[in-house]
Amino acid sequence: MFADAPETTGRPAPGPVAALREIGFWLERGREQTHRVKAYRRAADIVAGLDDDELRRRREARNWQELAGIGPKTAAVIEEACAGVVPRYLAELRAAARPIGAAGAQLRARLRGDLHTHSDWSDGGSPIAEMMGCAAALGHEYCALTDHSPRLTVANGLSAQRLRRQLDMIAELNAELAPFRVLTGIEVDILADGSLDQDADLLAELDIVVASVHSRLRDDRDTMTRRMVYAVANPHVDVLGHCTGRLVEGGRGTRPESDFDAEIVFEACRRYGTAVEINSRPERQDPPDRLIRLALEMGCEFAVDTDAHAPGQLDWQGYGCARAVACEVPPDRIINTRSADELLEWTRLGGD
Repeated sequence: MFADAPETTGRPAPGPVAALREIGFWLERGREQTHRVKAYRRAADIVAGLDDDELRRRREARNWQELAGIGPKTAAVIEEACAGVVPRYLAELRAAARPIGAAGAQLRARLRGDLHTHSDWSDGGSPIAEMMGCAAALGHEYCALTDHSPRLTVANGLSAQRLRRQLDMIAELNAELAPFRVLTGIEVDILADGSLDQDADLLAELDIVVASVHSRLRDDRDTMTRRMVYAVANPHVDVLGHCTGRLVEGGRGTRPESDFDAEIVFEACRRYGTAVEINSRPERQDPPDRLIRLALEMGCEFAVDTDAHAPGQLDWQGYGCARAVACEVPPDRIINTRSADELLEWTRLGGD
Protein backbone atom coordinates (compact mmCIF):
# COMPACT_ATOMS: atom_id res chain seq x y z
CA MET A 1 0.00 0.00 0.00
CA PHE A 2 2.63 2.54 1.07
CA ALA A 3 6.41 2.65 0.99
CA ASP A 4 9.17 5.21 1.42
CA ALA A 5 9.75 5.65 -2.30
CA PRO A 6 6.67 4.23 -3.99
CA GLU A 7 6.94 2.59 -7.36
CA THR A 8 3.72 3.31 -9.23
CA THR A 9 4.44 1.30 -12.37
CA GLY A 10 2.04 -1.59 -12.66
CA ARG A 11 0.03 -0.58 -9.62
CA PRO A 12 -3.72 -0.25 -10.19
CA ALA A 13 -5.17 3.24 -9.85
CA PRO A 14 -6.92 3.64 -6.49
CA GLY A 15 -10.60 4.46 -6.21
CA PRO A 16 -11.60 7.90 -4.93
CA VAL A 17 -11.81 6.94 -1.25
CA ALA A 18 -8.45 5.15 -1.28
CA ALA A 19 -6.84 8.00 -3.22
CA LEU A 20 -8.06 10.64 -0.76
CA ARG A 21 -6.91 8.60 2.22
CA GLU A 22 -3.51 7.93 0.70
CA ILE A 23 -3.08 11.67 0.13
CA GLY A 24 -3.87 12.13 3.81
CA PHE A 25 -1.21 9.54 4.65
CA TRP A 26 1.51 11.31 2.67
CA LEU A 27 0.59 14.71 4.11
CA GLU A 28 0.69 13.34 7.66
CA ARG A 29 3.97 11.59 6.97
CA GLY A 30 5.39 14.86 5.63
CA ARG A 31 4.24 16.79 8.74
CA GLU A 32 1.90 19.06 6.81
CA GLN A 33 -0.61 21.28 8.59
CA THR A 34 -3.51 19.45 10.19
CA HIS A 35 -6.21 21.39 8.34
CA ARG A 36 -4.82 20.22 5.00
CA VAL A 37 -4.85 16.61 6.10
CA LYS A 38 -8.38 16.87 7.47
CA ALA A 39 -9.70 18.22 4.17
CA TYR A 40 -8.71 15.03 2.34
CA ARG A 41 -9.71 12.65 5.12
CA ARG A 42 -13.08 14.39 5.50
CA ALA A 43 -13.69 14.13 1.74
CA ALA A 44 -12.83 10.43 1.87
CA ASP A 45 -15.38 9.87 4.63
CA ILE A 46 -18.03 11.76 2.67
CA VAL A 47 -17.51 9.70 -0.48
CA ALA A 48 -17.34 6.47 1.52
CA GLY A 49 -20.75 7.32 2.98
CA LEU A 50 -22.51 7.56 -0.40
CA ASP A 51 -24.69 4.68 -1.51
CA ASP A 52 -24.11 3.11 -4.93
CA ASP A 53 -26.90 5.03 -6.66
CA GLU A 54 -25.74 8.43 -5.47
CA LEU A 55 -22.14 7.59 -6.25
CA ARG A 56 -23.13 6.69 -9.82
CA ARG A 57 -25.22 9.85 -10.24
CA ARG A 58 -22.45 12.12 -9.04
CA ARG A 59 -19.89 10.38 -11.26
CA GLU A 60 -22.12 11.10 -14.23
CA ALA A 61 -22.99 14.68 -13.21
CA ARG A 62 -19.49 15.49 -11.91
CA ASN A 63 -21.02 17.69 -9.24
CA TRP A 64 -18.89 16.63 -6.28
CA GLN A 65 -18.54 20.17 -4.96
CA GLU A 66 -22.24 20.27 -4.21
CA LEU A 67 -21.44 18.03 -1.26
CA ALA A 68 -20.60 19.99 1.88
CA GLY A 69 -16.96 19.36 2.78
CA ILE A 70 -15.70 18.78 -0.76
CA GLY A 71 -13.83 21.64 -2.42
CA PRO A 72 -12.10 22.12 -5.77
CA LYS A 73 -8.91 20.23 -4.85
CA THR A 74 -10.60 17.20 -3.34
CA ALA A 75 -13.17 17.18 -6.16
CA ALA A 76 -10.35 17.04 -8.71
CA VAL A 77 -8.87 14.02 -6.96
CA ILE A 78 -12.25 12.27 -6.92
CA GLU A 79 -12.89 12.94 -10.60
CA GLU A 80 -9.48 11.67 -11.68
CA ALA A 81 -9.83 8.55 -9.53
CA CYS A 82 -13.31 7.91 -10.93
CA ALA A 83 -11.80 8.12 -14.40
CA GLY A 84 -9.51 5.23 -13.53
CA VAL A 85 -6.23 7.14 -13.34
CA VAL A 86 -3.92 7.96 -10.46
CA PRO A 87 -4.85 11.52 -9.41
CA ARG A 88 -2.16 14.01 -10.32
CA TYR A 89 -1.70 15.29 -6.78
CA LEU A 90 -1.33 11.76 -5.41
CA ALA A 91 1.25 10.94 -8.08
CA GLU A 92 3.21 14.07 -7.10
CA LEU A 93 3.19 13.11 -3.42
CA ARG A 94 4.31 9.56 -4.18
CA ALA A 95 7.14 10.80 -6.38
CA ALA A 96 8.31 13.35 -3.80
CA ALA A 97 8.44 10.84 -0.91
CA ARG A 98 11.90 10.16 0.47
CA PRO A 99 13.08 7.61 3.04
CA ILE A 100 12.72 8.67 6.66
CA GLY A 101 15.82 8.15 8.76
CA ALA A 102 17.85 6.48 6.02
CA ALA A 103 20.70 5.78 8.46
CA GLY A 104 18.35 3.54 10.42
CA ALA A 105 16.94 1.63 7.43
CA GLN A 106 18.49 -1.71 8.34
CA LEU A 107 17.17 -1.49 11.89
CA ARG A 108 13.74 -0.42 10.66
CA ALA A 109 13.64 -3.53 8.48
CA ARG A 110 14.20 -5.65 11.59
CA LEU A 111 11.39 -4.11 13.62
CA ARG A 112 8.30 -6.31 13.75
CA GLY A 113 5.90 -3.72 15.08
CA ASP A 114 5.10 -0.50 16.93
CA LEU A 115 4.21 -0.41 20.63
CA HIS A 116 2.83 3.13 21.07
CA THR A 117 -0.04 4.42 18.88
CA HIS A 118 -3.30 6.32 19.31
CA SER A 119 -6.71 6.31 17.64
CA ASP A 120 -9.75 8.58 17.62
CA TRP A 121 -10.89 6.84 20.80
CA SER A 122 -8.57 9.26 22.60
CA ASP A 123 -6.63 12.07 20.90
CA GLY A 124 -5.73 10.41 17.61
CA GLY A 125 -7.31 11.50 14.36
CA SER A 126 -8.33 8.21 12.74
CA PRO A 127 -10.38 5.10 13.56
CA ILE A 128 -8.68 2.01 14.96
CA ALA A 129 -9.27 -0.01 11.79
CA GLU A 130 -7.63 2.63 9.62
CA MET A 131 -4.62 2.95 11.92
CA MET A 132 -4.10 -0.79 12.10
CA GLY A 133 -4.73 -1.38 8.41
CA CYS A 134 -2.03 1.17 7.66
CA ALA A 135 0.37 -0.47 10.13
CA ALA A 136 -0.15 -3.78 8.35
CA ALA A 137 0.37 -2.13 4.95
CA LEU A 138 3.67 -0.69 6.16
CA GLY A 139 4.91 -4.21 6.82
CA HIS A 140 4.35 -4.53 10.56
CA GLU A 141 3.50 -7.94 11.93
CA TYR A 142 1.80 -6.35 14.94
CA CYS A 143 0.93 -2.97 16.39
CA ALA A 144 -0.15 -2.01 19.90
CA LEU A 145 -3.04 0.38 20.35
CA THR A 146 -2.21 2.51 23.40
CA ASP A 147 -4.84 5.20 23.81
CA HIS A 148 -4.66 7.46 26.86
CA SER A 149 -5.95 6.76 30.37
CA PRO A 150 -8.91 8.57 31.97
CA ARG A 151 -7.33 11.42 33.92
CA LEU A 152 -5.83 12.88 30.75
CA THR A 153 -9.15 14.49 29.94
CA VAL A 154 -7.61 16.85 27.39
CA ALA A 155 -6.81 13.72 25.34
CA ASN A 156 -10.23 12.09 25.91
CA GLY A 157 -8.63 9.35 28.00
CA LEU A 158 -10.41 6.02 28.25
CA SER A 159 -12.32 5.03 31.35
CA ALA A 160 -12.19 1.36 32.33
CA GLN A 161 -15.60 0.89 30.74
CA ARG A 162 -14.56 2.47 27.42
CA LEU A 163 -11.31 0.51 27.40
CA ARG A 164 -13.22 -2.76 27.84
CA ARG A 165 -15.41 -1.84 24.87
CA GLN A 166 -12.26 -1.14 22.89
CA LEU A 167 -10.89 -4.58 23.76
CA ASP A 168 -14.02 -6.16 22.31
CA MET A 169 -13.56 -4.17 19.09
CA ILE A 170 -9.90 -5.21 18.86
CA ALA A 171 -10.87 -8.87 19.18
CA GLU A 172 -13.17 -8.49 16.19
CA LEU A 173 -10.55 -6.56 14.21
CA ASN A 174 -7.92 -9.22 14.85
CA ALA A 175 -10.19 -11.80 13.28
CA GLU A 176 -10.38 -9.62 10.15
CA LEU A 177 -6.70 -8.65 9.91
CA ALA A 178 -5.02 -11.97 10.77
CA PRO A 179 -2.18 -12.87 10.59
CA PHE A 180 -1.46 -9.22 11.49
CA ARG A 181 -2.08 -8.72 15.21
CA VAL A 182 -3.45 -5.72 17.03
CA LEU A 183 -1.97 -5.84 20.52
CA THR A 184 -4.17 -4.49 23.29
CA GLY A 185 -2.63 -1.70 25.28
CA ILE A 186 -2.75 1.67 26.95
CA GLU A 187 -0.56 4.69 27.52
CA VAL A 188 -1.26 5.01 31.21
CA ASP A 189 -0.51 8.20 33.08
CA ILE A 190 2.03 8.10 35.88
CA LEU A 191 0.24 10.01 38.63
CA ALA A 192 1.85 12.35 41.15
CA ASP A 193 2.57 9.56 43.63
CA GLY A 194 3.85 7.13 40.98
CA SER A 195 0.65 5.08 40.83
CA LEU A 196 -1.01 4.30 37.50
CA ASP A 197 -4.18 5.83 36.10
CA GLN A 198 -6.16 2.65 35.42
CA ASP A 199 -7.54 -0.37 37.28
CA ALA A 200 -4.77 -2.86 38.07
CA ASP A 201 -6.94 -5.83 37.08
CA LEU A 202 -7.57 -4.28 33.67
CA LEU A 203 -3.89 -3.43 33.15
CA ALA A 204 -3.10 -7.08 33.82
CA GLU A 205 -5.29 -8.08 30.85
CA LEU A 206 -3.45 -5.91 28.33
CA ASP A 207 -0.65 -6.98 26.03
CA ILE A 208 1.38 -3.76 26.33
CA VAL A 209 1.36 -1.02 28.98
CA VAL A 210 3.29 2.16 28.22
CA ALA A 211 3.60 4.40 31.29
CA SER A 212 4.27 8.11 30.76
CA VAL A 213 4.31 11.35 32.71
CA HIS A 214 1.97 13.98 31.25
CA SER A 215 1.36 16.26 34.24
CA ARG A 216 3.45 18.12 36.82
CA LEU A 217 6.46 17.82 34.55
CA ARG A 218 8.29 20.47 36.61
CA ASP A 219 8.21 18.50 39.86
CA ASP A 220 11.55 18.68 41.69
CA ARG A 221 14.27 16.13 40.98
CA ASP A 222 13.68 13.87 44.00
CA THR A 223 9.90 13.86 43.55
CA MET A 224 10.10 13.06 39.85
CA THR A 225 12.69 10.32 40.41
CA ARG A 226 10.57 8.59 43.07
CA ARG A 227 7.48 8.95 40.90
CA MET A 228 9.09 7.33 37.86
CA VAL A 229 10.83 4.55 39.80
CA TYR A 230 7.58 3.61 41.53
CA ALA A 231 5.86 3.40 38.13
CA VAL A 232 8.49 1.37 36.27
CA ALA A 233 8.68 -1.06 39.17
CA ASN A 234 4.96 -1.81 38.73
CA PRO A 235 4.70 -5.35 37.32
CA HIS A 236 2.11 -4.25 34.75
CA VAL A 237 4.38 -1.65 33.10
CA ASP A 238 6.31 -2.75 30.00
CA VAL A 239 7.61 0.51 28.52
CA LEU A 240 8.58 3.89 29.99
CA GLY A 241 7.26 6.42 27.46
CA HIS A 242 9.02 9.67 26.38
CA CYS A 243 10.82 9.84 29.72
CA THR A 244 11.93 13.50 29.83
CA GLY A 245 8.70 14.96 28.46
CA ARG A 246 10.65 17.48 26.42
CA LEU A 247 9.50 19.20 23.23
CA VAL A 248 12.22 20.46 20.91
CA GLU A 249 10.15 21.85 18.02
CA GLY A 250 6.67 22.01 16.52
CA GLY A 251 3.38 23.78 16.90
CA ARG A 252 3.15 23.25 20.66
CA GLY A 253 6.40 25.15 21.16
CA THR A 254 9.35 23.86 23.14
CA ARG A 255 9.51 22.43 26.65
CA PRO A 256 12.57 21.58 28.74
CA GLU A 257 13.35 18.14 30.07
CA SER A 258 11.93 17.03 33.39
CA ASP A 259 14.55 16.86 36.12
CA PHE A 260 15.15 13.36 37.51
CA ASP A 261 18.06 11.10 38.42
CA ALA A 262 18.40 9.15 35.19
CA GLU A 263 20.80 6.59 36.65
CA ILE A 264 18.33 5.63 39.35
CA VAL A 265 15.39 5.52 36.93
CA PHE A 266 17.25 3.47 34.33
CA GLU A 267 18.55 1.07 36.98
CA ALA A 268 14.91 0.53 37.98
CA CYS A 269 14.02 -0.07 34.32
CA ARG A 270 16.79 -2.65 34.05
CA ARG A 271 15.93 -4.37 37.31
CA TYR A 272 12.18 -4.55 36.75
CA GLY A 273 12.27 -5.33 33.04
CA THR A 274 10.78 -2.07 31.72
CA ALA A 275 11.97 -0.97 28.29
CA VAL A 276 13.02 2.64 27.71
CA GLU A 277 11.12 4.11 24.79
CA ILE A 278 12.96 5.84 21.96
CA ASN A 279 10.09 8.08 20.90
CA SER A 280 10.18 8.77 17.15
CA ARG A 281 8.03 11.90 17.10
CA PRO A 282 10.16 14.72 15.60
CA GLU A 283 8.98 17.24 18.20
CA ARG A 284 9.99 14.95 21.07
CA GLN A 285 13.24 13.15 20.10
CA ASP A 286 12.99 11.69 23.56
CA PRO A 287 15.16 10.60 25.32
CA PRO A 288 18.05 12.85 24.28
CA ASP A 289 21.03 10.97 22.85
CA ARG A 290 23.03 11.22 26.06
CA LEU A 291 20.25 9.43 27.95
CA ILE A 292 19.88 6.72 25.30
CA ARG A 293 23.60 6.05 25.69
CA LEU A 294 23.31 6.03 29.48
CA ALA A 295 20.40 3.60 29.42
CA LEU A 296 22.34 1.38 27.03
CA GLU A 297 25.42 1.46 29.27
CA MET A 298 23.26 0.52 32.26
CA GLY A 299 21.84 -2.56 30.53
CA CYS A 300 18.34 -1.34 29.67
CA GLU A 301 16.24 -2.61 26.84
CA PHE A 302 14.44 -0.29 24.43
CA ALA A 303 11.32 0.10 22.31
CA VAL A 304 11.45 2.23 19.15
CA ASP A 305 7.92 3.61 18.87
CA THR A 306 6.14 6.24 16.82
CA ASP A 307 3.58 7.56 19.32
CA ALA A 308 1.53 7.97 16.12
CA HIS A 309 -1.73 9.90 16.29
CA ALA A 310 -2.49 9.51 12.56
CA PRO A 311 -1.83 6.86 9.88
CA GLY A 312 0.97 8.77 8.14
CA GLN A 313 2.82 9.15 11.42
CA LEU A 314 3.19 5.38 11.63
CA ASP A 315 6.01 5.75 9.10
CA TRP A 316 7.96 8.01 11.47
CA GLN A 317 9.63 4.99 13.04
CA GLY A 318 12.62 5.69 10.84
CA TYR A 319 13.42 8.79 12.89
CA GLY A 320 13.73 6.71 16.05
CA CYS A 321 15.69 3.99 14.25
CA ALA A 322 18.23 6.52 13.00
CA ARG A 323 18.76 7.79 16.56
CA ALA A 324 19.07 4.26 17.93
CA VAL A 325 21.73 3.44 15.33
CA ALA A 326 23.59 6.69 16.02
CA CYS A 327 23.67 5.75 19.71
CA GLU A 328 24.82 2.20 18.83
CA VAL A 329 21.83 0.42 20.34
CA PRO A 330 22.04 -3.25 19.25
CA PRO A 331 18.89 -4.63 17.60
CA ASP A 332 18.69 -7.45 20.14
CA ARG A 333 18.22 -4.85 22.89
CA ILE A 334 15.12 -3.49 21.14
CA ILE A 335 12.03 -5.43 22.19
CA ASN A 336 10.00 -4.77 19.04
CA THR A 337 12.53 -6.60 16.89
CA ARG A 338 10.95 -9.73 18.41
CA SER A 339 8.00 -11.69 17.13
CA ALA A 340 4.65 -11.06 18.80
CA ASP A 341 4.86 -14.34 20.71
CA GLU A 342 8.41 -13.60 21.89
CA LEU A 343 7.43 -10.09 22.88
CA LEU A 344 4.40 -11.22 24.86
CA GLU A 345 6.45 -13.90 26.58
CA TRP A 346 8.90 -11.14 27.58
CA THR A 347 6.12 -8.96 28.99
CA ARG A 348 4.59 -11.92 30.80
CA LEU A 349 7.89 -12.67 32.53
CA GLY A 350 8.44 -9.03 33.44
CA GLY A 351 11.31 -8.50 31.03
CA ASP A 352 13.42 -11.43 32.27
